[in-house]
Amino acid sequence: MIVGIDLGTTNSLIGWMSPSGPELIPNVLGELLTPSAVGVDHGGELVVGAGAKSLQVTHPERCAAVFKRSMGTETRLTLAGRVFSPEELSSLVLRSLRQDAERHLNQTIEEAVITVPAYFNDIQRKATVRAGELAGFRVRRIINEPTAAAIAYGLHETTAERIAVVYDLGGGTFDVSVMDQFEGVLEVKASAGEVFLGGEDFTRALAGKILSSKGHSFEQMEARYPRLVARLLYECENAKRRLSTQETASIRLPDAEGVIHEKCENVTVSVSEFAELTAPLIHRSRLPLQRALSDAGIRPSQVHEVILVGGATRMPQVRSMLEVVFGKPPRMSLNPDHVVAIGAAVQAALVSRDGSVSEIVVTDVAPFTLGVEVSHEFQGHYRSGYFLPLISRNTPVPVSRSEILSTIRANQTVIQLKIYQGESRRVEDNVRIGELSVNGIPSGPPGQSISVRFTYDQNGILEVDAMVQETGAKFSTVILQGTASLTSEQIRTALEKMQSLKFHPRDKEENRYILLTADRLYRELPPRFRDILGSLVLEFEDSLESQDPARIEESRSQLQQFMKNVDPGSGPDSESWNWS
Repeated sequence: MIVGIDLGTTNSLIGWMSPSGPELIPNVLGELLTPSAVGVDHGGELVVGAGAKSLQVTHPERCAAVFKRSMGTETRLTLAGRVFSPEELSSLVLRSLRQDAERHLNQTIEEAVITVPAYFNDIQRKATVRAGELAGFRVRRIINEPTAAAIAYGLHETTAERIAVVYDLGGGTFDVSVMDQFEGVLEVKASAGEVFLGGEDFTRALAGKILSSKGHSFEQMEARYPRLVARLLYECENAKRRLSTQETASIRLPDAEGVIHEKCENVTVSVSEFAELTAPLIHRSRLPLQRALSDAGIRPSQVHEVILVGGATRMPQVRSMLEVVFGKPPRMSLNPDHVVAIGAAVQAALVSRDGSVSEIVVTDVAPFTLGVEVSHEFQGHYRSGYFLPLISRNTPVPVSRSEILSTIRANQTVIQLKIYQGESRRVEDNVRIGELSVNGIPSGPPGQSISVRFTYDQNGILEVDAMVQETGAKFSTVILQGTASLTSEQIRTALEKMQSLKFHPRDKEENRYILLTADRLYRELPPRFRDILGSLVLEFEDSLESQDPARIEESRSQLQQFMKNVDPGSGPDSESWNWS
């Protein structure tokens, strides 16, 4: 028996392939949705699921939720004096699901397929596997949430070629995948997303607006009156759900201790007010949507259907935006809260070679660009910290790519390959996932060559091989772990350091703006335009180093013209997304 699990940010589900088809398993309370929350009650007992969610409203200091967003980081959460990692908290949710399934099916369950956001990086995926192992599972496969949803909808069963977009806005993460369906094959053309965007953010936006209307800051109130804010978030969450089916919703404002009583003030919010308040969040989902369509080479008018996944897609403003973008209403014929778990159950049956399920061919893509740190020459000296992509994001996998690198110093016998994952042209803004030391390079002048090859498979495993071309010596590593991405404090410090430079053309506001805009655009562009932009930025940076006004003006003009030509700028309802 292999089960399929949707390990969600706000809710989790577990399913299996019953004789009559995929079936979701209720928890001990008879509910299919188990809140992804963990708490410690006053007796010191761990509480998981609905009990923890209730405890969070009254004693938020004893509970943790939304920890999926911190998977793979060094974040630690303290509950009633106990310290937990995000993986440990997730494992407690998974263990609860496992116990429910064993009770329901009356058998021991040791294997599972677990879903993850398509945009989860290598570190986050491995953290999910660790959480499964801590819960007592052998994790047979990790599957992307949009792919699981497509399987649940049976998109692979069509014979005619069709393009589908899966728009997955869950409680805490957002994914979008562009899929090509033909002759029983689901080909993922491109994926994009944002780990820190989901229904929780819409709830917090509503609570923040209410507090600011009373002259309070959300952050200050959360620190000073955590119980008030916890109860207000609970009230706003309920109001958000009601606004999906009715025109107005009333929100009761708790007192300082988070208690609701008859003298509490009520605030009424309309659908239009909520849509206006959350418009910035809707807009944030447009950039990944635009990026996925562009990487896939697809215009909105070429999409045959849009599939809604995740409870947050019930909000009218989500459906309205998508209908404007694609010119057709999105599809929600299956429960958006259940669809990923249903697909995971089907995938679990495929892994166990269940004869009731016909084979499905699913091809996937690399969610992030993979590469190494290199140095570039400026004015006769080398500057490190540049990212050389070997496998671009949304390249079909499995894939293998190679590049030739060279030494930059005389008699250099070692190259330390630092391996990164991300979309920035500077490595400090990407995620370092490993390294490989290449030794025994023959002494001699600069330019001694090594061949570097990246091989990436459908399980998200990256193998890095290097060979010294003159001697044939080979080195290799399999990337199994890495470090977390830069914190906001580290990014802020880096920007302050750049701005502290004095008496240099780089300090001019226009030049700083151009460089930051180019860095932002580099992350958004399809791979075919990145080399051009990277070269133009290098030339511009080199001209700034030269401090030659004429050269600076010429290189700046070329860079600005290119960015003007390729920056979509006008938003995702524009037909210019394809950057032809």
